[in-house]
Formats: sequence, C-alpha cells, structure tokens
Amino acid sequence: MPQSPTTITDEIGIALGNLADAAKAPFTPTLRLGVTGLSRSGKTVFITSLIHNLLTGGRLPGFAALTEGRFIGARLAEHPDAGVPRFAYEQHLAALTGKDPHWPESTRRISQLRLMLKFQSTRWAAGMFGPTVLNLDIVDYPGEWLLDLPLLSLGYGEWSAQALRRAELPHSKAEAERFINEIQQTDGAKEATDVDAERLAAAFTDYLRRSREDGRALSSLPPGRFLLPGDLEGSPALTFAPLPAQPGVVRSSSLYAMMERRYEAYKAIVVRPFFRDHFARLDRQVVLVDTLRALNAGPAAVADLEAALTDILACFRQGDNNVLTRLVARRIDRILFAATKADHIHSSSHDRLEAVMNRLVADASRKARFAGAETKSMAIAAVRSTRESVIEDRGQRHEVIVGTPEKGEVLDGVTYDGNTEIALFPGDLPEHPETLFEDGRPVALKFLRFEPPQKLDKNAEGNIVLPHIRFDRALDYLIGDWLK
Repeated sequence: MPQSPTTITDEIGIALGNLADAAKAPFTPTLRLGVTGLSRSGKTVFITSLIHNLLTGGRLPGFAALTEGRFIGARLAEHPDAGVPRFAYEQHLAALTGKDPHWPESTRRISQLRLMLKFQSTRWAAGMFGPTVLNLDIVDYPGEWLLDLPLLSLGYGEWSAQALRRAELPHSKAEAERFINEIQQTDGAKEATDVDAERLAAAFTDYLRRSREDGRALSSLPPGRFLLPGDLEGSPALTFAPLPAQPGVVRSSSLYAMMERRYEAYKAIVVRPFFRDHFARLDRQVVLVDTLRALNAGPAAVADLEAALTDILACFRQGDNNVLTRLVARRIDRILFAATKADHIHSSSHDRLEAVMNRLVADASRKARFAGAETKSMAIAAVRSTRESVIEDRGQRHEVIVGTPEKGEVLDGVTYDGNTEIALFPGDLPEHPETLFEDGRPVALKFLRFEPPQKLDKNAEGNIVLPHIRFDRALDYLIGDWLK
C-alpha cells in the first residue's frame, strides 16, 4: 500500500483498546478470531458450525485437542463488548436444524460472540495447576467492508481513476452502461447540487449491484457499504461517485469538490473506525471464498477475485505475536484461506480446488509469510449439504454428488423447486489452475446451490451432529496451537 492506513492517533487508540482487553481478564488469555468473506461465501454457516461443534464435541477427528482427550468442553460466555451486536447463534442454528431447514440470513453487520474453552494443557507448568481456560472471541463482519480498507491509502482522484477504468473494461460494459452514460453527461466543474450527487450515486450503486450478481460475480468493487448501507442509507457519506479528474484549480463549490469531500467523509465515518476498533485488534483471520461462484462466471470473475483478495490482504496487520506485543500492537499471525462449498463438487476435485485457492492468494501469501504470519489454503464445507455416489451410463462410471438444489436454481433449462433431489456430475476442475486465469471461454463446470441437509444424526448425548468436510482440520489450524 502507498501509505499507512492509520494515523498516530489511530495507533494510540488501537493500543489502548488492546490494553483494555487485557485488563478485563488478566489471568485468562483471549484469542480474537476474525471471520470474513465476500457475499455468499458462507460466513454465518461457518461460525454457527464452529460454535456448535465446540459446544457439543462434534465429530472432529482432525481436531487434536479433542481426539487426544484433552478438550474438556466449551460454553457460551458473557458478551465481551456491550457496543457490538451479539452473533445470533441460536437463531442461525435453528434455521439449519429446524423442521424446515434453510440457510440462515447472510452477514449484514459486525457481530461478536465469546466462547470459554476448557482443556488440559500439555505444557508442564500449566498442567500442574489443572485445566486451562481460553476465551475465544469470534468476530463476524461482511467481506464487503474489507473491500473498503484499501481506500484508506487512496485519495479521491486515485480511487476515481481506478473505478472508472474498471467500469470501462469490456467485461463490465453491460453493467456499467447506465453509469458511464451519466458520467459522460456530467460536468464535474459545475455547481454542486444534491440532486446531481444522488443521481450519480444511484447509477454507481446500480452498477456495483449488477456486477455482483451470479452472471458476473465481480469482487473488487468498493465502496462495500453502498450495497450494505445499514443506518447510513441516504446519508451524504454514502452519496458520491467517481468523476474524471478536473484540469486546473477545483472550485470548492463544484460537484467534483463535493464528491471529494463525501469520499473523505466516507473514509472518516465508516472505514477508519472499522479498521481501528475491530479489524486491527484481531489475532487470527479466516477468509472464506466462494471460488466456485467465480469459476461459474468465467476468467474475468476469477481474475477480479484474485485482485480483490490481494488488495484486501495487503491491509492485514500481519506478523508474529507474543505476550508483550499483543498488549499494544496485535498482529494476525495465522490466516486461513478457505474455499467454501467443497460439497458442491466431488472429493476427487478437492485437491484441485485447494490448488485454485493457492493460486488466487499466491502473491498475498508470500507477503504474509515475509511479514512473519503463517498461511494455509483448504477446501471445506462447514455444513455438508450433499453426499457422493456413483452412477453408470452406457458402461461408464461417473462420480456424482447427490442433493436438493435450492428453489429457483437453473441448469440446462430446468428450474428446480427446492424439493427435488438430483444426482449431478459438476465436472472436473482443471489439473493446472493457471488455465482458469487465461482469457477465453469459461471451464465447462456445473455448480448449483443446494439446500441444507434435511436429516441430521445425533450423538450419544442427543446433540445434533452437523456433517462437514475438513472443518475439523480448519479448526485445528486456527486454534489448535492455543490448546496445547
């Protein structure tokens, strides 16, 4: 990034926040885990599954503390921050496991929940004093907010130039047509009016929204709050758009100057507080990526996803943590890149999905490791919605997945009703991920969204078991070293 996203005042605020965290529980360590991902990547399901599996001791053969018999249990703890909404775990679990199972609502705001974990430590000194306790704070926030972090190092002119270049790319032409027409008919040097600002902002927001739809699946399009405005909807801080650079001196009363002021207000009111108060105080980070959605949309969407992830991860405060540095300057020392919805393809392609994920974050991972952070890519499903089978056709065996497509999903001219179970051969991911980043026709794959599992097993204690793919390994990577 060209410059630091924080000021000296921000750094002082971050340090004071970390010290306050330590003072609240001086004898109980706290691990802050951030969970994020772009739209429809499965954040809410991931967190719900994480909490449920820890509370009930789920089927987690790859979670070392549990299989070694050292994990004693977990319980929900008092909410740690009165100013942050609590993650609605119980409601989301009910959605997944009720009489009419359905996927819970997507993340639309920041939320948090604390789990108290009790385990038997393998460390000699700790083991002498009985069980050890760890507070696990899970912080959930929309991935679209991450798209805004690079704006902290960009002035209005730089951001406008980038945004307009993206809008004029061939693969953005249809979505951006209305917005580009509005820009071409607008003189940035004219006297500013709210009517003009609202008209341009509406056209720009429409372009952003259309670009995120499944057919395009573009990712690197800030500002993220334009699509998730919350209580700021209609405010001046969310009523601006990029404009071409103006020659000469820009009058303070011009439309261009108004847009620049509102852009800076957006950063001051929305972006910087999020970075300072939440993002900069994380220890670990999960980045969930709906890679299959981008693959469905073609090479342009894949390349755009790569650019978005690179920009986002450049904002992470990465590096080694120790007891002293965590008191004033937390660093993210471990990052998991999770390609979600691995249950939407056959297990024979899971290694290839991980290879695609590795390719998407290759540059960002190198920078993270240089800074002292560990990174790992996995193909996972926090809640598995399909099962695998084999069908024979004309003497040939085909490995397929079996599940119920969501209502409204369309494939080969068939629109599904949300009740019909099908066997689907989604195709094979390419052996060499590089082919997905080349210009040309999309890879011939068939990915559908599936309903959550309708019948769930129970364990010996009567607790519902959520089926998953590699979720145990993901959990062990994220917190396993803290439970030794």
